[in-house]
Amino acid sequence: MDIGTTNMKAGLFREDGFVVAQAERPNKKVPGPAGTVAYDPERMWETAAALIREVAAAAGHPSIRAIGVTSMAESGLLIDPSDGRARSPVMPWFETCSIPQAELVKREIDAKEHFFQTGLHVSHKFGLPKLLWLIEQFPEAFDGQSVWLSASAYITYRLTGRMAEDETLAARTFVYRIDRREWDMPFIRHFGFKPELFPRVIAAGSAVGRIKSGIAAEMGFSGNAVVCLAGHDHVAASLACSAGGDEVYNSMGTAETLVGAFAERGLDVADFESGMSFGRHAFPGRMFWMGGHASSGGSVEWLRDMVGDGSLSYVSIMELLSSTTSDPTGILYFPYLSGSGTPRTNQAARAAFIGLTAKHGKGDLIKAVLEGNAYQVEMMRRSAERICGCPIERMRVVGGGAKNGVWLQIKADVSGIDLTVPNTGEATLLGAALSAGVGAGVYGSFREAANSVKSPVGKRYIPDPDRHYRYGRLYEQGFLALMGPLTGYYESSF
Repeated sequence: MDIGTTNMKAGLFREDGFVVAQAERPNKKVPGPAGTVAYDPERMWETAAALIREVAAAAGHPSIRAIGVTSMAESGLLIDPSDGRARSPVMPWFETCSIPQAELVKREIDAKEHFFQTGLHVSHKFGLPKLLWLIEQFPEAFDGQSVWLSASAYITYRLTGRMAEDETLAARTFVYRIDRREWDMPFIRHFGFKPELFPRVIAAGSAVGRIKSGIAAEMGFSGNAVVCLAGHDHVAASLACSAGGDEVYNSMGTAETLVGAFAERGLDVADFESGMSFGRHAFPGRMFWMGGHASSGGSVEWLRDMVGDGSLSYVSIMELLSSTTSDPTGILYFPYLSGSGTPRTNQAARAAFIGLTAKHGKGDLIKAVLEGNAYQVEMMRRSAERICGCPIERMRVVGGGAKNGVWLQIKADVSGIDLTVPNTGEATLLGAALSAGVGAGVYGSFREAANSVKSPVGKRYIPDPDRHYRYGRLYEQGFLALMGPLTGYYESSF
């Protein structure tokens, strides 16, 4: 299962990675407290259960050995362990209500020292700022023994009746030390919380428990399945599409991410200055670096609503793109609808179009959005190269955005490197299944799980040298040159 920002998905896989059945439904947002946006916990569970039933029925009600659950990283809720009742809505990672609380946290820490301990830079996305906001809104929810669970930990709790958190998601609370692999108890108490607020932490691919008696039959399958936390969605996907953790992959969804792995070591100043976040990988002895951009597919959705008044289909978008030439538009789009991400994180940044003329039409605007997001990813790639100390000459690309061939060709032309879309279907779902397979003993290790996937080579996108040169000038002399003045203007004016 994949509990995503926009959609929830379920898939059933054989041991060789072949997908037997798959289903998808919207993960509907609801109005939250004090004007926020949230998810309703019961609706989230009902959608998850419906998806499992749908997949089981499509597969002929099979026997299932393991269930792996992955999710969007920082989203979470408070649960009363005495009765399982939700004491808050599921607060999403993108909700900006906790920006003031993040600023408070920032003033209370040595940013560099805390980064060395957690692999993270302060952000409103993380669990700690969200909890500081929630305690102002629902002080009664912190009476007794409430527990903070990620979205995937909540679903596994509903399946098993047991509470646990995966290490890659525990780290996204900002109160978990990856250097010691434990909750930072003094730091938790410093902000007035009880250590019992956070559940036990288990390594990726570890079993939380077995599915509760009666639920399997209700869901439409047989077998006493082991239920596992598959952790951070982007880390889960890397199990399926990063060649055993040795290749960089790019996930294109509502948000966009680059993920790569390296040998386990302590973090240093260069890592801190890269703007990347870091954590422990599922592969033993490995760590991951991650760069994020919050408004990638979100920019496309936003423009789709703007130019089409909510009725522009994806087929129409592709038709508009096909009406443009293969040359760069010359328009600079800065994709910062919710601030800028890695490597120049800035919550004050705003989106902008620069270079529009009367000759530009809807297709040009859509293509400019794709180009602007490609420039942002190129910035992340170059920052990652400095961490790795070696060039990144190819990437694997997954996610909903990877279905747009025009976008992928633009990204190849901007970066000058080969891009491959693995022929593995939904990489995040497959990664969650592989992680569960490790937890259930289907595979002896994560390496064995990754190597068990048999799939033909996916589609490649090769950069055009002339377009790469032209995009390079736009990136260097336009996008990078203007980014500083634009973000500086908003920082000083608002």
